[in-house]
Amino acid sequence: MTDLAVPVAAEELGADAPRPQTLLLTFLGGHVLDRGIHVATASVLDVLERAGISEHATRSTLSRMARRGLLHRVRRGRHVYVGLTERSRAILHDGEQRIWRAGAVNRQWDGTWTLLGFSMPESWQRQRHALRSRLLWAGFGSLQGGLWIAPGKIDTVPLLDGLDAQGHVRVFQARTLPPTEVTEIVREAWDIDRLAEHYRAFLARWQDPETQAPDRLARDLLLESDWLQTIRGDPRLPREHLPSDWPAESAQELFYALSTELKPTARAIAAGILDTITDKQASDH
Repeated sequence: MTDLAVPVAAEELGADAPRPQTLLLTFLGGHVLDRGIHVATASVLDVLERAGISEHATRSTLSRMARRGLLHRVRRGRHVYVGLTERSRAILHDGEQRIWRAGAVNRQWDGTWTLLGFSMPESWQRQRHALRSRLLWAGFGSLQGGLWIAPGKIDTVPLLDGLDAQGHVRVFQARTLPPTEVTEIVREAWDIDRLAEHYRAFLARWQDPETQAPDRLARDLLLESDWLQTIRGDPRLPREHLPSDWPAESAQELFYALSTELKPTARAIAAGILDTITDKQASDH
């Protein structure tokens, strides 16, 4: 994961991210990332229309992402093609890590906590907001009095990128000692009832996947986008300190099963409709 991955992802995939952008990022991650290609905007319009996104909404999202340095655009004749930038690759690789490698269930916790405290001038509202967003994305919860805590050993350097806040932040790694109860820490720093409800809602939505979209390409995009949004706010707390009926396990099993079923057909459909050029062709233009 690059230094940009955590902070960029925290901002671009936050709770307020528009649905068209979330789906577009999912599409780019599944069909463009690491393939050395640019894809025609007409193809993007086709794909997102299948997932229920209007042409106007898709065009607006493409333009906004290009302005923010998330897409590279090039014209060839009458067609416009879009490809990834360093920033968008960082976002997509981070999402890939979350979905396919880290997973939603943490059974490897070694008892270590990362603690971060910060105190910034009152005028630094933007920096405080950005840092809080990045901390939440990285799995931190607010324990008390400006002290944030996350399970495991977290590289906090990327979280401070571009904030000029190093002199206002203190970071430690520690282990709990009696009389501290880890289960109480988990309850105090995170709203685990709300986390559980997100997983239960995902399970309810995808019990009958055919109702979500008319074809498998659209269904695959909606599924993966929904799953990433579901796990986005999950700090991957130690499984042994969560309720016995923690729904993340069954939700993850359902996601993996549906994804395995949908991917081959989704890729075949995409291969038949996507108009692409190589990154080299795009750069030579």
